[in-house]
Amino acid sequence: MPHGKSTERLRRNGPDSVETLPAEVTVAPPAAPDCGHTHVERARWEWRVGDGGDPAALVQEFLAAHGLALDDLARPAGRIGQRVCGAALYVSAAAGALGVGRGPGPATPAPALPEVAVVVYGHAPASRGRPARRRSSGWWLGAWAESWAPWQHADAVRAVRAAIGRGDVYQVNLVGHAAARYAGDPLPALARLGALPGARYAGVLTGAGWAIGCASPETLVEVTDGRMITRPIKGTRPATAAGRTALLSSAKERAEHVMIVDLQRNDLARLARTGTVTVDELFAVRRWCDLWQAESTVSAAVAEGLGLADLLRAVCPGGSVTGAPKLAALDHIAALEPVGRGASMGALGWVTPGRVDLGLTIRTAAADADQLHVWAGGGITWGSDPEAEVAEAAAKSAPVRAALAARP
Repeated sequence: MPHGKSTERLRRNGPDSVETLPAEVTVAPPAAPDCGHTHVERARWEWRVGDGGDPAALVQEFLAAHGLALDDLARPAGRIGQRVCGAALYVSAAAGALGVGRGPGPATPAPALPEVAVVVYGHAPASRGRPARRRSSGWWLGAWAESWAPWQHADAVRAVRAAIGRGDVYQVNLVGHAAARYAGDPLPALARLGALPGARYAGVLTGAGWAIGCASPETLVEVTDGRMITRPIKGTRPATAAGRTALLSSAKERAEHVMIVDLQRNDLARLARTGTVTVDELFAVRRWCDLWQAESTVSAAVAEGLGLADLLRAVCPGGSVTGAPKLAALDHIAALEPVGRGASMGALGWVTPGRVDLGLTIRTAAADADQLHVWAGGGITWGSDPEAEVAEAAAKSAPVRAALAARP
C-alpha cells in the first residue's frame, strides 16, 4: 500500500485539536458552561528531550502566560479571560522519568511525538458550531510487528522476578510495543478508541505529523476544589463470572494492587496537608471492554502553595505503570524494555484554574507519518507467571488493535 504522502495528510488534518475528550475532561470550567462544543485553539507549546529545561516548570509558566494560573491548586479558582477556556495537557512517561531524576529510557519508536504538549483553548463564536467530522475512506492497517517476541517478554518477567529475589524491587511494570503501517486518515481510527467500554479518558490530541488516541480507564490525578484524587488500577481477569471470582480471590493480584495503592498514598502525601490522605475505596472491580480490573481511590487535601509543576513531578510517571520503589523500578524498566513507551504510560487530560484532570495513558495508541503504535504490559511481582503475563498484555492490547483495524 502507498505511504508516501502520510506526513502531508496528518498536517492537512488541522486544526490541531482535542477531538473527543469525555465529559469529565471537556466540560468547560464554571465560568463558561456552554463551551463544550465551541473550543478553538489559542496557543500551543511542545517540548522534546533535546529542548532542555524542566518541562514541568515550563508547562506551568506557559499556562500562566496564557491566562491559566496554576501556581496554587489549594486556592479557589480565579476568573479567567473570556478568550480562554482551559488547556489540554499531555506528558509522556519519558518526560515524567526525567522529572524524577531518571533518564528517558530506551529510544522511542515514534520520535515524531513530543514528550510534552500543551494546547490552550478559547471559545469560538456560538454560530460556528463544531466542525463537521471528516469522512474517512480507504482505511488500511497492516500487520502488527512486535518490538519483542513472547519469549523475550517472558525472559524480562523472569529478570524482574530475579531482581525481586535479590531485594532490588518489590514490583516492576513491564510494557511492550507494536507498530503497524497504515494508509488513509488515522484520526477516525484513533477516535474509535473513545467508544471502547470503560474509557474514562477518551480522546484524540493531534499535532504536526503526530496524533495520540486514548481509551484509558485510569485516573492519574484529579484536583478539584482543593482535593486530589488518584485511582490506581492493578489486577486483571477476563470479564466473566469466573474471572471476577478469580480476581477477587487472587492473593497475588491483591498484593500487587495494595503495593501500588501504598505507593500512590506516598506520592499524594508529599503534596497533601498533613493527615488528610485517605483510601476511599480499595480493590473495587470494574470493567474495561472484556476485562475485569481492580481499582482503588486515594484522596487527600491539597497543601497550600502546591502548583501544577510540583504535582506533575510527584505523580508522573504513575506508580501503577512503574512499580515499587518507583525510582528503582524505573531503572529496571530502562534496562529491560525493548523500546521507549512513547505516548503510553504518561498523562493526558484537561487543566483549568482550580481543576486538573489527567488520565494515565494506558490503552493508548499513536500515529506518526507512516505507522500506528500501541503499547501494553502489566505489573510483575514475585508471584508472576511469565507466560500468564505475556497473555495478559495481549488481552489488554486486543480491543485497542481491533478498534484501530475496524473499517468505518
